[in-house]
Order: sequence, then C-alpha cells, then structure tokens
Amino acid sequence: MNPRQDGALGWNRLEGHLLWAAELEEARRQADRFAGELPWLTTAQREEVERVYRADRIEVSRAMLVRICDRAAELRTEYEARYRQLRARCVALAVVAVASGAGTAIATVLTRG
Repeated sequence: MNPRQDGALGWNRLEGHLLWAAELEEARRQADRFAGELPWLTTAQREEVERVYRADRIEVSRAMLVRICDRAAELRTEYEARYRQLRARCVALAVVAVASGAGTAIATVLTRG
C-alpha cells in the first residue's frame, strides 16, 4: 500500500473505534436510565440489571454492524460487476466509433481518388 492508502485506512479505523466507543457509552447511559426507572432494586440488583441491559444492547449493536458490513460487501461486489460491464460496453462503443470513423475516412479518400 502507499502512504495515502495507509493514512486513509488509519483514519477509517480511528473513526470506527470512536463510533464503537460512542455506542458503548450510549449503551451504558441507557442501562443507567433503565435501571433508574426501577427504584425498588437493591444496589446489587441494579448493577446486575445494568450489566444485562448493556450486554444485550452491545450484542444487538454488534449484530447490526455485522449485517451492515455483510450488505456493504454484497453491494461492493454488485457495483464492481456493474462497473466492469459498463466499462466493457464503453470500450466496445469506442472501438465501433473509431472503426466507423476510420471506415468513413477510407471511403471518402477512395471515392475522391
């Protein structure tokens, strides 16, 4: 890889890390808010409810990210195939246009000559 690609990869990883950290913090906040709605819990029960809520939220987030990554990979494959097909069509059209122009030029030269 070249330095520019390495830098972009580094920024993407950093962004992913920061987004995941924000998701973990949001899970913690929501777990705290949820447990706060249950004032009758003992301290140990509240901590357990928060732990279970956080774990569930994190697992749901992880599963969602996996689905998104899988779909992104599928779309990349589809778009790359479509791009190759479009590129082949454009090259074929360019070849036909050049051949047609050359044929017209040859015919013009031969008819004048």
